[in-house]
Formats: sequence, C-alpha cells, structure tokens
Amino acid sequence: MVSGGPLTDEKISVEEEFEKRRGTIVSVEDGVALNASGHKDQLKRQYGLFGICGLALNIDNAWIALGGSVTLAIANGGAPGVLYELIVACSYYGVVAACIAELASAIPSAGGVYHYASVTPGLNYGRVFGFFAGSLNFFGWLFDYAAITQIVANICVQLYLIFHPDLEIQPWHTFVAYVLITLLVASVCIFANRSIPTLQHIGLMLVVVGGLVTVIVLAAMPKVHASNSFVWKDFDNITGWPDGVAFLTGVLNGAFTIGTVDAITHLAEEFPNPKVDLPKGVAAQIILGFLTAFCFAIALFYSISDLDAVINSNGAFPLAAIYSQATGNKGGTFGLLFIVLLSLLICLVGTLLTCSRIWWSLARDNATPFPHFFSNVNEKLSCPIPAALLCSVISIGLGAITLGSKTAFTDLAGSFIILTSTSYALAIGPNLFTGRKNVPAGPFHMGSVGFVMNALAVLFIIFFNIMYCFPFGIPTTVSSMNYNSVILVGVTALTTIWWFIHGSRKYPGPRMQHMFLDGIEKS
Repeated sequence: MVSGGPLTDEKISVEEEFEKRRGTIVSVEDGVALNASGHKDQLKRQYGLFGICGLALNIDNAWIALGGSVTLAIANGGAPGVLYELIVACSYYGVVAACIAELASAIPSAGGVYHYASVTPGLNYGRVFGFFAGSLNFFGWLFDYAAITQIVANICVQLYLIFHPDLEIQPWHTFVAYVLITLLVASVCIFANRSIPTLQHIGLMLVVVGGLVTVIVLAAMPKVHASNSFVWKDFDNITGWPDGVAFLTGVLNGAFTIGTVDAITHLAEEFPNPKVDLPKGVAAQIILGFLTAFCFAIALFYSISDLDAVINSNGAFPLAAIYSQATGNKGGTFGLLFIVLLSLLICLVGTLLTCSRIWWSLARDNATPFPHFFSNVNEKLSCPIPAALLCSVISIGLGAITLGSKTAFTDLAGSFIILTSTSYALAIGPNLFTGRKNVPAGPFHMGSVGFVMNALAVLFIIFFNIMYCFPFGIPTTVSSMNYNSVILVGVTALTTIWWFIHGSRKYPGPRMQHMFLDGIEKS
C-alpha cells in the first residue's frame, strides 16, 4: 500500500488500542493502528455527540443562511415560494444525506466524499472518481467559506450603518472587514483548536436559543403583520420564467440553506466513535436545520410590512431592513443582527475546519501540488496548519473580487451547491451502478432500500443541477446571467489538466481504497 505520510515506528498493543479506540481502527500495519483513511491518527478525537450536533448545525446555520439570501429568494415566488421551495430542497437533500450518512458510517475518513468516491467504483475506476470528487468537493467548500465570510463582512458594515445612516458604503469597507474576519477565524482554527468543542456548544445555543428569541421578537413586536395570503398563497414570480420553472430554479435558495450534508464527515478523525456518531450528526443537521429555517422563515415573512423597502434598502444585508421594520428601533435591530454575527463567526470556524481537512486529506494522498508540505500536521495544536493557511489566503483572494465586480463574486461563491452536489453524485452513483458491493456495511446501513435511495439521490442531483444552471431571470443580461455551469466546467477543466500533469502518473489513490477493496474481494 502507498503511504500518504510517514508512519511512526512506535509499536502498540493491538488489543489495548482496539479497546481504547473501539470503532475507529480499520487495520494494523507493522504494529501501527490505522484509521479508515489508512493513516495513523494525527488529530485529537475530541468531539462528543453534543459537539457533533453543534458542529453540524453551526456549519449549516440554516435559518441564518435563509435570512441572508431572502431578498434574492423572494423573486422566485415571493414568501410562499421560499417556504415551499425550502420543503422541496430539504426533502431532496434528506435523500442525499441518507446516502452520505451510510457511506460515512462505513468509511469514517476526513476525506469524506473524496474517499467514498475512491471506493464505490471499484479498483479500476476508483482512483479517477476519487480524484475528481475530491477536487470538486474542495472547491465547493472553499467557495462556500468565501460566501459566508462575505455575509459576515456585510453584517459588520450593516451594524455600523445602523447608527451612522449617512454612511455611503464602499466596496473597500466590506473588504477590510472580510480580511480581518478571515484572519480571526484562521487564528482560532490554528491556535485555539482545543477550545473549538466548547465554541461549538456556544454556537449550538446561539442557533437554537438565538433562533427562538429571534422568532419570538419577529412574531411579537411588529405593529403591523403581513397577511396570511402574502405568506402562504400569493406566488409572486418576477423572474420572467413560467411559474413552474421559477419554482424549480428557486429550490437553489433552499439548497443554499440546507445543502452542506457532508460537512461533519470531514471531521471523522476527530470523533471517538465516528461510525455510529456521524450518521446521527448528518440527521441532526437536516432535521434541526429544516425546523429552525422553516419556523424562522414563517416569522420573518409575517413581520414584513413593506417588502419594497426591504428590497431597495441601503446596505448589503437586507435582513437588517426586515429587523428594523419588525422592532421599530435601532437597538432591537442591532441586537438581532448581533445574534446572526456571533452565530456566523462560529459557523466560519467549522467551515474552515471542513475546508482545510479536505485539502489536507488530498495532500496526504499525493493529490495536490506540494503534497509533503500540505500534508503536515501540528499534532500539538491538532491542526493541519499549511492547509488552513492556504484556504484562508485563497479566500482573501476571492474576497478581493468584490472590489472589481460584486456580481462575479456572487456567482463564484454561489456555485458551491452545484460543485458539492456533483461530488456527491460521483460517490453515490458508482455505489449504485456497482450493486453497492464495494462498500462494507457500517452500523448505519440501508440494506435493499439503499438501491432506491441511491437512485433517487443521483436523479435528484442531475435534475436540480440542470435547474440551478438556468439564468436567474429572462430576458437575460450579463449581470443577471447564471454562471454556475461555467464555473463547474472551469473547475472540472482545471482538475482534468492537473490529472494529466500529476494525477495520472503520481497519484496512487488513498490507502484505504486498497484496504477496503482487498478485504472485500478476499471475503
């Protein structure tokens, strides 16, 4: 087997190690315990089940993600469109999440989708599928990280604007906030890793309790509430598309809210019993994410008294205008936005953890440029520092795009859904077409139902990825064009070039690919 990093010479008692880390050891080589990635543990297994749920909800942050994109989402059918599109998106991603949870239960590796796609096609094609799935998944998460950082930067500027209404917001204001936020999050991930489980507990409280407080305020404080028809019946389509097309393209807004179903799978090597706990975390993310987002959306739309004022509001974060209408005062608006700010800062920590773990997993299997450098881990800090710094630097570069074109950045950041969904299909599709025989059954296994779930997941991904590439409205202009398809083709082209330059000759595939498949063939 090919190593993605040097193994220690220290011998262990296999029996003691199995007892100590039951469920995490897959194999033993030269007296060294190997996890599901085919490597020895280098990161601390510090998250319990509560921490797993906290990470899942904080990275997803469903109700806040919905609030951040509400003025864009409302074009595809008004308030009823947002609510019903969210239901469709959560149903669709519930199927995908079940398939990802099953794979995570069998192969609890920090590579996540990258490793699943390396195993499900079998030995002949696993190396290629895994290479492309890992690349698309990484770029999707990187763009997601940049998008959330931009939202947080907008909130910071908006908080200042509340008490300085005469401020004329310039792009550089937001970019300065963007850089400072990126540096803060990187510092926490690198130097305060031990405090992250506690931080995620706080984030879980902010998501749940903060969301509950926000819903109560939005329901109780407005002097005038929107009508039932506005919230539930008046399908207001201003995209130019027929209502059916507008609705289906609008599911992208719900996907942006709930679509990060593989989030915690990339921290599998930091959980004591990932085979059992990862499926629970994935389920918690989908179920609790939907409930919090749906309840928040209902309260939010009932609190709107002037939709035109929200759409045309000054500032880059129109949710502030809704809060202002609901509370009627600056202090209330500031307080509700501050809950969003704190929650999203913790969300950014979890997102950078995910992003850096993906790149680190690829590097230790020799799939990236300078793999020996990016596969380094500071075991004292329990952090792949080079990978975390790379993600932060690239994110700052992406944020600088807003200084020239806000539309270009929005398209780039918004493409994370189609990139990650495609990477899911590269793992789930081969599992279906090979008769689900290349993946050993984990504690969570769907049995014969898995064939139906895998088929539905692949069909949903193909169908909605096509819909996500439709222009946002017609007639289409340069500024209103949807560049998701262009970005998908661009990332795939870059990956293809790197495959022929490096991957086809020097990338051996992950160690665990051979470990699992050899074991299956022998059995």
